[in-house]
Amino acid sequence: MIIQIDTREKQRAIKNIVNEFDANKIKHYSSKLYVGDYMNLDNPKTVIDRKQSLNELYQNVCQGHKRFLNELKRALEAETKMIILCEHGDGIKTLEDVKKWKNPRLELNPYAWDGARLYKVLKTICEKYKTKFLFCEKSETGKRIIEILEEG
Repeated sequence: MIIQIDTREKQRAIKNIVNEFDANKIKHYSSKLYVGDYMNLDNPKTVIDRKQSLNELYQNVCQGHKRFLNELKRALEAETKMIILCEHGDGIKTLEDVKKWKNPRLELNPYAWDGARLYKVLKTICEKYKTKFLFCEKSETGKRIIEILEEG
């Protein structure tokens, strides 16, 4: 397996992911991807878009909504399976678990979404764009990327 990493992934943020690839003798290189952040060159029809936390995912869905949805549309049009891998931890292991997420912005902004509302939006995105949301601990990200891309 050879993994292509999108050039927009910050090197310091993915250091542990790259170390996991190296430890498993998986070849990898950086080059701009049409959609997502990680792709197995043996199966380019599955890509992973990594999010550092539910906070980042929330921002993408709320503030960067148009840009985020445009990327999902591009993946759908290219018949590419998009998997969003969110490194959140804190007991968030499935999409259902998002319902119990405590948005730190709620203390400052009464209009901020709670976990239940974010869950509903993400569920709609899954159905409309044939996207899958997976969750992991930050320490597991490299391993999960390998597993997901091997499965295709």
